[in-house]
Amino acid sequence: MSTTTRPGDATAVLDRISSVVLSSVTLPLPGGISDAKVFTGRQRPMTEVAFLFAEIRTEAGLEGVGFSYSKRAGGPAQFAHAREVAPDLIGEDPNDIGRLWNKLVWAGASVGRSGAATQALAAFDVALWDLKAKRAGLPLAKLLGAHRDSVRCYNTSGGFLHESVDRIKDNATRTLESGVGGIKIKVGLPDWSEDLRRVAAVREHLGDRVPLMVDANQQWDRPTAMRVSRVLEQFDLAWIEEPLDAYDVEGHAELTRSLTTAVASGEMLTSVAEHYELIRLGAVDILQPDAPRVGGITQFLKLATLADHHHLQLAPHFAMEIHVHLAAAYPREPWVEHFDWLYPLFNERLETSGGRMLLSDRPGLGITLSDQTRAWTVDTVTVDGGR
Repeated sequence: MSTTTRPGDATAVLDRISSVVLSSVTLPLPGGISDAKVFTGRQRPMTEVAFLFAEIRTEAGLEGVGFSYSKRAGGPAQFAHAREVAPDLIGEDPNDIGRLWNKLVWAGASVGRSGAATQALAAFDVALWDLKAKRAGLPLAKLLGAHRDSVRCYNTSGGFLHESVDRIKDNATRTLESGVGGIKIKVGLPDWSEDLRRVAAVREHLGDRVPLMVDANQQWDRPTAMRVSRVLEQFDLAWIEEPLDAYDVEGHAELTRSLTTAVASGEMLTSVAEHYELIRLGAVDILQPDAPRVGGITQFLKLATLADHHHLQLAPHFAMEIHVHLAAAYPREPWVEHFDWLYPLFNERLETSGGRMLLSDRPGLGITLSDQTRAWTVDTVTVDGGR
């Protein structure tokens, strides 16, 4: 660790990264999880999620924890790429997050600036932001500049298509009683009349005042999306999510112009540039970026600025342990997606009350890795000065 004195200022401490620990962790899920992609034959039921954790330590004794993830294929690729570029962090000042993101991108420039490569970088980037907030003794949202101390939240994990309607209604009741504010259910079945039956039953169960969202997971073509979405408008939905292929920007724009119900998308996109096309063409009312998928918090903040400039709502996808902080720092009232799948990975829990997810007062992201996470680790490597 070194120090430097600036004219007219106190001594500034410049820390250095001394080591990076990478861990590949496989989180088992309780049974096969199925959305519309399974029922259309495009994917198998999901039984696990692969996580990439980065623990960055400094000469001053600080540590930041970050993670990225992959559902189904891709986890080993993220771990391999992270392992290759991690040595470029050793000896660097962890405060220079934007510069380090660019350095790591250029280290792997031949494989591009989106997809698995930048998702691997997300684990480092999130860990650096966690570390910076811990150095300041602040929750990450407060370091960024919070607009609120709690965020509207809705649950997805209880509304998948492998569940019966009765089970989804029971899940919704328990979820609302736990303090979560909205319910999202999956649609996109080959027989969309069954989608309508399920949505009608859940809306009747919830009543008119509970926010209800639906998610087609990209399984409709343009005519079907328009036809079904117009019928769905009778249920007073908060939004219709991914009605079309994630990269069909023009189709999303046509739907957005035609519907009263808000259209949401963005979770599958893996760069700022891809999201910008949605924004530029007015293709969504609600942007749904995923910080681990777009390359971390540094890139997410760029997207948030663009979204706010275009008067868009924000509803980040998955990873609520990260997104509650980023949503709290967004100027417009956002939503955060509540998933209980990640509970075993961390020693801490996010609290929900009155339909909102509460910011904790713990520094950084406010999470530490559990013993169970260590037990589920399938590969790990430590990179230090010896490289």
